[in-house]
Amino acid sequence: MSLKDIMLRGGAAALTLFLAQAAFGQASTEKIPVPLTDPNRPVLLKVGLVAGGISVKGYAGKEVIVESRVGSDQDEGQDEEQPDEKAKGMKRVPNTSSGVTVEEEDNTVSVGTGLRGITNKVDLIIQVPTACSMKLSTVNDGDITVENVNGDVEINNTNGSITLSHISGSAVAQTVNGEIKVTFAQINQDKAMSFSTLNGDIDVSFPSSLKANVQLKSEQGEIYSDFDIQMKSPSTHMEKNEGNKGKFKLTLEKAMRGTINGGGQEIQFNSFNGNIYIRKGS
Repeated sequence: MSLKDIMLRGGAAALTLFLAQAAFGQASTEKIPVPLTDPNRPVLLKVGLVAGGISVKGYAGKEVIVESRVGSDQDEGQDEEQPDEKAKGMKRVPNTSSGVTVEEEDNTVSVGTGLRGITNKVDLIIQVPTACSMKLSTVNDGDITVENVNGDVEINNTNGSITLSHISGSAVAQTVNGEIKVTFAQINQDKAMSFSTLNGDIDVSFPSSLKANVQLKSEQGEIYSDFDIQMKSPSTHMEKNEGNKGKFKLTLEKAMRGTINGGGQEIQFNSFNGNIYIRKGS
């Protein structure tokens, strides 16, 4: 069963998509257009997944379009390993419903998968108006990509990469196991930014006019930059030992600090096991 006709009343609505596939063993897909309370205002998109990837692309439209894709391969594999003796001679009907929930209220669009998303991988492909800020997160089995949007972007991934292409505004991107690759068309000079990963490279391209205070830290990697970074002396922290007069502990900060084009808002780069690349775009 699918829901295709949606009318949002009073500026708020919630809908649950139940996806069905025509042929067993194939991935199911569905596209849902989500009207906005005020199409002339910027959009805020919020997406939270447990398993699956998220792809967001800006387009010259006035609504948000959510497409979900669910496969049944995982379920089939589990059935082969643990056959149900009571089901001998019967055909299995794969459960390919995504349980995707979309809610719109005052130009804020929230997307989730509920309990179904805990056990099933659901990939989301979302089109948004270009004037769109977002908060996106996923945990397993998926990468996050964002393309051609203008707004503040906040991304969290655990086991997957983050790719932001031709974005304008600001970005905060964090993952544990995966690389971060970002290309800015323009930046918001009034917003601080941060890029952090435990295992992976960080590769960010900024406009040549970038003005920033940068904090750089890579425990087991190298740092490269097209910009001329004016480095500062590392800050120190002194602790006195009250029980032993004259004895103290001096700690040098591991992160390096510097300025680009005279300085500006702070941008942090932090990778434990990976290189950091700060590139100069056009």
